[in-house]
Formats: sequence, C-alpha cells, structure tokens
Amino acid sequence: MIRPLDPIGSIKLKMSVLLLLSGAAGVAYLWSIYRWVPPLHIILIATGIVIGTALVLSRGMTRPLREMTAAARAMARGDYTRRVRATSRDEVGQLAAAFNQMAADLAAADQQRRDLIANVSHELRTPIAALHAVLENVVDGIAEPDRETMQTALLQTRRLGRLVAELLDLSRIDAGATTLDREEFELAPMLEEAVAEVGVVANDVAGRGIRFCLDVPPGTTACADRARLHQVVVNLLDNAARHGPPGSDVRVSAHEEGDELVLEVRDEGPGIPPEERTRVFHRFTRGERAGGGGTGLGLSIAHWVVDLHGGTIAVLDADGPGCRIRVTLPRSA
Repeated sequence: MIRPLDPIGSIKLKMSVLLLLSGAAGVAYLWSIYRWVPPLHIILIATGIVIGTALVLSRGMTRPLREMTAAARAMARGDYTRRVRATSRDEVGQLAAAFNQMAADLAAADQQRRDLIANVSHELRTPIAALHAVLENVVDGIAEPDRETMQTALLQTRRLGRLVAELLDLSRIDAGATTLDREEFELAPMLEEAVAEVGVVANDVAGRGIRFCLDVPPGTTACADRARLHQVVVNLLDNAARHGPPGSDVRVSAHEEGDELVLEVRDEGPGIPPEERTRVFHRFTRGERAGGGGTGLGLSIAHWVVDLHGGTIAVLDADGPGCRIRVTLPRSA
C-alpha cells in the first residue's frame, strides 16, 4: 500500500498537509467545472487558517501518542508504573486503553517473576543449608549416620524434589505443552498410595503425627490421567497436613454423584477466609495459615490439572473448624 506521507516526521504536519491537499483538490474541482479559482490572497489566508487550526487541534489529539512513547521508553528501562491518560473514544483513545492494559499485564508478569525468584531462592536455600549441615556433621563425626539423621536428610531431598517438580509443571503450564493420558481405574488404591507418600513426610520424617482417614465406597472409579490426579491428591494432602495442627486428622472422601466424581479433602487447621478462597489457587499464594514452607504453587498446579480434565476445584464451607476443598471431575472423557 502506498503511503506518501510516511517521510513526514510529525503527525501534526501530516494532518496539515492532508487538509491542504484536500483543499487543493476542491480548488481543482472548481477550476475544472466552473473555470474559477479564488484570488491568491484568499488562498494564502485560507492556507494559514488551515495550518494554524490543524496545529492547535492536533496537539490534544497527539498528546496520548507522545505519552505512550515516553511510557514505552520507561518500560524498556523496567518502569511499568507509567500510564497514559486518554479521554477520547476514537482510535487513539482505544489504543491508549489497550496500552494501559498491556502495561498492567507486564507489571503483573514482572511481579510474578520477582516472586518466583524470591520464593525459589528461599525454598532452595533452606533445604540445601539443612542438608549441608547434616552431611557436614556426619562427615566431621559430630553426628552418626543413624535413622533419625538420614530421615532429616531425606526430608530435605524430598523438599528439593517437590520444588523441581513444581517448577517443571509451571513451565508446562506456560508452554501449554501438556496432554492427558486418560484411563479408567479404581480410585481407592490411588488414594492409598497418595496418603502413604504424604504420610512419610508428615509423620515418619517430620514427626507431626497426622492421621489420614479414607472414605471411598468400594468400586468407585475415575476416568482421568492417573499420574496427574495422583499429583492433585498429593498436593491437597500435603497442603492439609502442613496447615493442620500436630496430631490432627486429614479426611479424604470420594463418591460418584451422577455423571461426576466428587473428591474432598478436609483438615482441622485454621481454615481459609471466604475472601481468600479464590486467591489461594493463584500462583505464589501461600496464605496466612500455619507455616511449613511451600512455594505457593501446589494449589495452582492442582487447579491447572483439574481444569485440564474439565472439572472444578473450590474451597467450601466446612462443617466445623478447618479447610474443605472439593474437586469435581467428569466420570467420562
């Protein structure tokens, strides 16, 4: 497409040239039809009025464009706080609104990147330092490589393994490169495996004395990716075990309800306030409940897996104290 005005470096000057060319086209029309052209002094006066009016009016029209240029240069330096003020409803106003939304999205993405670096650095430093101390004591002869010492080292390696797995899942979420291998399987054995896996860390290693209670009717089946569903259950159980008080119960129940499979995990911790029940599934949200580490990715990854299956996950009101999370999955692919 031909763009004859591209060499002109000012949009205000372009508008002036556009108006002048339009006026010249009108004069040419008068000459071709009526053989009449306005006197020269009238043409010069009209030209001055056109250029002056265009320069005055276009200044307000191009101001958002100048602000966007300055904001874009600031964003290139890492400043995502700049916004563009636009009151018009034309294309420039729509562009300014889209620019502000882009700036907000980039600011959120940059904050998430900072949170990821901070959380991962903290989560890596803690188990590495603890593992280093255990191994150093064993090598120096200060501690014996007995069962308790090795359990402490095992706990730290499990934390490192969980962190690496969550980071890999996070990269898959961003890349959208995950597929599901659906199959129909009996649910109870898979839940027992998940309970045993979490119980090793919560009880044998951490010594918190968490009791896991399973309530699954015989013959209950699921049509899902077994490995991914196992990951969801482990994340929910680990979250419940860390936030529940020592010696408390974590209850896991599942049943078929029409064309859906309903899975619930309950703990006896402080619970989640209603205003935070949606936010806990966002990335890097660690909540205000009891401590115990974590990257803030477990529930976010669980939400992602459930969503891949076409199901839902939500925090519901518990009958008493604690947290109650329900997962609903379709029973057929």
